[in-house]
Amino acid sequence: MTTMRSSDGGGASRFSVAQCGACGVETDTPSGVCPICADERQYVPADTGQVWTRVADARGGAITLREREPGIWGLVPAGVTGIAQEAKLIVTPGGNVLVDVPAFIDDATVAAIRDLGGIAAIVPTHPHMFGVQSLYADAFEATVWVAEVDAGWLQRRPARLQLWTADVEIVPGVRATQTGGHFPGSAVVHTIGADGAGVLLAGDTIFATPDGGVTFLRSFPNRIPLSAAVVRRVAAHVTDRFAFERLYSNFQLRVPEHADAVVLRSADRYARWVSGEYDHLT
Repeated sequence: MTTMRSSDGGGASRFSVAQCGACGVETDTPSGVCPICADERQYVPADTGQVWTRVADARGGAITLREREPGIWGLVPAGVTGIAQEAKLIVTPGGNVLVDVPAFIDDATVAAIRDLGGIAAIVPTHPHMFGVQSLYADAFEATVWVAEVDAGWLQRRPARLQLWTADVEIVPGVRATQTGGHFPGSAVVHTIGADGAGVLLAGDTIFATPDGGVTFLRSFPNRIPLSAAVVRRVAAHVTDRFAFERLYSNFQLRVPEHADAVVLRSADRYARWVSGEYDHLT
């Protein structure tokens, strides 16, 4: 079933863009099934089927900005469409960088971000995190950096779109690299914290876990694993390039210390399990 929910005559809004009711990703063609949700890494909800909605229809929706550490702010959503990811805003003298994108925006959110210096660049770590990136880009005249290999997942192309490969310095001191894994273009973003330590914003390319470690998956909702070889490759990719004391995922879990060592240790644990080394324990 495909349905479209629309507002009740409140008038056109500059934020009135169609989006999938499940993943929250913006689209210019709200019909049929959302390709992101039809993919095995996501799902079309069994109870509602495919629903299309609009950003401006999230009555009572809100984004709260919370300082996770000096210079890094979380955009915490409430009452909004989508996966409810917590985007991170890196505040730097050379321009602010939004890593991952909420599926909601309003005037209050724009004003709060302007108070922190706005947004110069937007880096979604993978297609699930596109959110309403074109609206954030338009509000702040920001460039959206999308991995070239994953550009086919775009359902609405931002006016200021920059496709990229390999490694790139987004603004001075903020670097992004594509590790692959969850998506071929899955990316992480590295910066230096106010205390001089490295900080990795990893989306769910590398996902912090409650035990203080991290994990790696092809699909989080469907629990599809990655191979031992891919997990070791992703871990080596980031630790060969960056030193980082702390790691933040795209929700509220983080690794607060020794994060680069934690990534390597967790990757080794994961690889040993999926390769069958510990089958005798099962």
